[in-house]
Amino acid sequence: MKKVLVLNGPNLNLLGKREPNVYGNFSLSDISLRLESVAPGLGVELEFFQSNHEGALIDELHACMSLVAGAIFNPGAYSHTSIALRDAIAAVGYPVIELHISNIFAREPFRQHSLLAGVCKGSINGFGLLSYELALRAIADLVK
Repeated sequence: MKKVLVLNGPNLNLLGKREPNVYGNFSLSDISLRLESVAPGLGVELEFFQSNHEGALIDELHACMSLVAGAIFNPGAYSHTSIALRDAIAAVGYPVIELHISNIFAREPFRQHSLLAGVCKGSINGFGLLSYELALRAIADLVK
């Protein structure tokens, strides 16, 4: 069975508490439970990681190079600021799908551009909790 990394960036550990009007009332645990229920039917195993630190996210992308077939990544605000994460995604050699819970294109102007999108296989945003499942379905199809 192929392994998929589910990577979450800064402040996503506060899901369910942080701005529920924007990010919903679900937690990272809720996301994990939902994805774990879908993954077997897609023929993939999941590896979860969350950090508020850019370097830790880069380290995890690197560490998974020989372990995973692909990744789904909610980089949070780093999507708009991190050239280092962009370079890491470009370097790892496995496909990465960027996802966001909110529709970044309907938010503040500084959130409407992703530095990471150009090196990701694709992007999914604006579907709340469903964004994760859509990204998982897409990466599972890509890594078959």
